[in-house]
Amino acid sequence: MEESRPPTTEDSVTDPAARPVRRTYPAEYRARVLAEYEAAPHGQKSAVLRREGIYQTLVAEWAKARDAEAAGTTYKRERKSRSKDPGTAVQAVKLEAENQRLTQQLAQTQAALDVMGKVHGLLELLSERSPQSPPETGPSR
Repeated sequence: MEESRPPTTEDSVTDPAARPVRRTYPAEYRARVLAEYEAAPHGQKSAVLRREGIYQTLVAEWAKARDAEAAGTTYKRERKSRSKDPGTAVQAVKLEAENQRLTQQLAQTQAALDVMGKVHGLLELLSERSPQSPPETGPSR
């Protein structure tokens, strides 16, 4: 027996994994959690983080932003950019040069193999046409 299923359309199919949404925190919440975190004794700081469901790095960023605001400057979070890494660019240039060198070496090797194949074919042709006695090798003058 065959099971009959209703036809599905693009609208009726839902993605089971919803797209993650970045959490945002109001200023009052950040100030309250930061004050509570800083007031907590050494062993209780992690309990505050677990209860709020946040990481210590986030609290550290909030503290830096608060301190920068108090000093009258703006806090700009530093982000690592892979494209601006000078070591990566130098390595890419080296790899490109090596790639070019190896490509030239491969072309030269393929040309040599092609010539060797032609020489082998020519020698086979000459050996079929010549008598079975080995050629005399002597001093040539």
